[in-house]
Amino acid sequence: MTTDKRRDRLRDLVQDRGFAALGELASQLSVSESTIRRDLEMLEEAGLARRTHGGVYWTGDSDTISVFESRNDDSWAAKQSIGRAASELIADHDTILLDGGSTVYELARLIVHRPLQVVTNSLPVAHLLSTSDSIDLVMIGGCVRGRTSVTIGPLADSQLANIHVTTAFLSVAGVSPRGLFNSDMMLVESEKAMLASAERGIVLADHSKFGKTSLSRICELHQIDTVVTDAGLDSDAKAWLESAGVQLRLAPSPLTPSPLDQSPPKTSAAAPAAPTSNTSPTHSLNNANLT
Repeated sequence: MTTDKRRDRLRDLVQDRGFAALGELASQLSVSESTIRRDLEMLEEAGLARRTHGGVYWTGDSDTISVFESRNDDSWAAKQSIGRAASELIADHDTILLDGGSTVYELARLIVHRPLQVVTNSLPVAHLLSTSDSIDLVMIGGCVRGRTSVTIGPLADSQLANIHVTTAFLSVAGVSPRGLFNSDMMLVESEKAMLASAERGIVLADHSKFGKTSLSRICELHQIDTVVTDAGLDSDAKAWLESAGVQLRLAPSPLTPSPLDQSPPKTSAAAPAAPTSNTSPTHSLNNANLT
């Protein structure tokens, strides 16, 4: 078996099983564990797997839930970098809420191995995190919006009203001096409920979302605590955030996608590379306080 064929087979095995032991993979592929470790490094660099003691979790795409078809657009590398920066704002054993945005999904890939309690209305996020033994997962019910695979509507909103989390992480369609926006009015109502359930609200948005509005407003800028975005953000947007007392966290410049990441499986979102510790600068605007 050639190296490329072995790595393709390894990828398929980890994806099919969700979690696999190193010894099991080595036996299945008739190679040493050291060879498996080297092959897994490539999967991990592509964001498709996360190694843990004695084994590996699949953190790539699901064969059963198809979303984020624009994963190869020009902004995807920035979304991955934003996800890495946002992961540094989460402490082990936190209780957090993740919405169904593509940038938030990139964050979810990075926390699959961590001890956390996670609430989500996203089917892809729930499917991903359900593979983890360290995640205490709570799925919000409601009407499923097929295009985005999220649950929204009155049932979702009523459940959110009875939930308390440390931090809510949201994706948005637009950020302007007037606030945060999304195009789906029912989704916006659920996002309002998410913010109300949280001690702090953190928005993940690449720089292309700034200066834009959409059909429905989620909230004003001063109602969120932090924005995590990429280094492409312009000075005008920085000024709005500073004026509103919002903290700004700039993710480092996106990494070049690996060859594995450029040949995605059938479903949606590409995963980020493994996180690095404390590489993203935090800009405290108007002395706003992160707790």
